[in-house]
Amino acid sequence: MPDDEADALVEAIARDWRTASLSAVDRALCAYAEKLTLAPAGMGESDVKALRAAGLDDIAIHDATQIIGFFNYINRVADALGVQPEDFVRPWGEG
Repeated sequence: MPDDEADALVEAIARDWRTASLSAVDRALCAYAEKLTLAPAGMGESDVKALRAAGLDDIAIHDATQIIGFFNYINRVADALGVQPEDFVRPWGEG
């Protein structure tokens, strides 16, 4: 995928992953990540079954959960400590 297409896809996912052109697996992962981020106490067996139904095995589900959890953790630490984004990170939507 050319860089400009990749950038456009990232922008579309950042705006709203539900309307981005994603595969079924990526769509399932985004739904899982959103729920784990916003409502972790509501996670259950059905969430894992949905990922399996999308084609992921238990190792992939474990790895995805670890990565999602880590990003949630590090974002909470950064928010709590008032860490500001680096100067070289441009806000979404700015070319």
